[in-house]
Amino acid sequence: MPGAAGSETEAKPQRRGGRKARAVARKLADKELEAKAPAYVKRKIPYYDFLDEEALVRIEEHADWLMQEVGIEFRDDPLALEIWKDAGADVDGVRVRLPAGMARELCSTIPSQFTQHARNPHFNVVIGGENAVFSPVHCAPFVSDIDDGRRYGSLQDLQQLIKIVYKTPSLHHSGGILVEPCDVPVNKRHLDIVYAHMRYSEKAYLGAITAQDRAEDSITMTRILFGEEFMRDHCCVIGNVNANSPLMFDKVATQAIQVYCGANQGIVVAPFILGGAMGPVTTAASLAQALAEGMAAGAFSQLVRKGAPFVLGNFLSSMSLKSGAPTFGMPEPVMSNYAIGQLARRLGVPLRCGGALTASKRCDAQAAYESADSLHSTVLGGANFVIHAAGWLEGGLVSSYEKLVLDADRLGAMQRMLQGMSTDDNALGKQAYREVEPGGHFLGCEHTMHNYETAFFDAKLSDSESVEQWTENGSKQAVQRANEHWKALLADYQQPDLDPAIDDELKAFIANTKQASEDKWY
Repeated sequence: MPGAAGSETEAKPQRRGGRKARAVARKLADKELEAKAPAYVKRKIPYYDFLDEEALVRIEEHADWLMQEVGIEFRDDPLALEIWKDAGADVDGVRVRLPAGMARELCSTIPSQFTQHARNPHFNVVIGGENAVFSPVHCAPFVSDIDDGRRYGSLQDLQQLIKIVYKTPSLHHSGGILVEPCDVPVNKRHLDIVYAHMRYSEKAYLGAITAQDRAEDSITMTRILFGEEFMRDHCCVIGNVNANSPLMFDKVATQAIQVYCGANQGIVVAPFILGGAMGPVTTAASLAQALAEGMAAGAFSQLVRKGAPFVLGNFLSSMSLKSGAPTFGMPEPVMSNYAIGQLARRLGVPLRCGGALTASKRCDAQAAYESADSLHSTVLGGANFVIHAAGWLEGGLVSSYEKLVLDADRLGAMQRMLQGMSTDDNALGKQAYREVEPGGHFLGCEHTMHNYETAFFDAKLSDSESVEQWTENGSKQAVQRANEHWKALLADYQQPDLDPAIDDELKAFIANTKQASEDKWY
């Protein structure tokens, strides 16, 4: 506002200076609080149980019927079929039918929780049980920000997004393909993706799964980073694969399970169902199908290696039956988030579902309300591992810089809710009532000052100032504040140390692997 500066009184520069000093002090306080931030969240509130016992039993029985009578196909992987045959399943061609109770019995050896180790132990995460771990958007081919718009992702974008996640306490996990680095050949980009997580972050990460050799490369690189002996007995990397719903797994999924679980590492398997397309149009039927596919994958993981870490996934959403476009944050997927939480707890396995999902193309009101509904049901439903918890736009096609930090801000609020409400002596504030007379105020009392920094969640990207202050500060909308915030995180980023010998070994492995084959762009 050009005219505003000339009309300021002598007092205003002093007021701005005071605000600047307070901002510096708050930034230092934020750094101290971030240093104390937990590596993941331990839930202290009840779950929201959406379905009653009768409904849960009917869905479980229908899932058993699907596995026993209809069967699930395992295509293009003869070894997977041999594993099923040896275990006593009915294998007819590529169709596998599981006798009653077989899948549930095999799933009983899945750990109810496990630790994924990070190269900095401070960032180790426990997945399962009463714990919640949040991870950013995954597998988007495009990236966007309000400066340069929507575009294909690059390796630089991937690296920058990893750095932002590293600087964001409410994102506990570094994720995997935050955006596809489309300037790197398809058959080699997994090497740069995994290395970027290792080099620019200290948080736990996802490995590659799109081909058996890429999964094996991820395991090899992780052995270099952690050491073969340590990795033999500890989960240090996780893969994330999807079923080819309805009722089919291809070799990408089964070979990834064999590679990761065979090395005693973790695997997440999520049926990807849009109701009316990859599953029946009714939510209960698609939910039962998702349970059947997930249980079959969990059972297979235990045939590969008993006790291997496994996470039951669920990606069930609705679609427009007029256009065929997927829809997110709608009542049907929200209900499935609640229900799958109940089913996973009854099975006794860790759960992945939900996230900040939206079909919106911009960081607008639609993105906000769809993501909020999706995320809130994810949290209350009891998901243990949330992929796509921040940054998702356009049905997962776009990884947004601004939405990444906006979602992360709301994740902080959700995680505060998961901590529950304390009712100890300090929380009930008897001392405050002794200090403040009736009709007085609590603004400056000792109890308020003692709890000043932690009493309320500080939403860094929300503006709660008066309209006059908001106008003086540039009348910035949330997306503009988010743009400034992610740039500030990058400016403040400091690359974590990595043993030079390990770094050299990783670089040598990447170089040799890349030289062994020609570039492929498809």
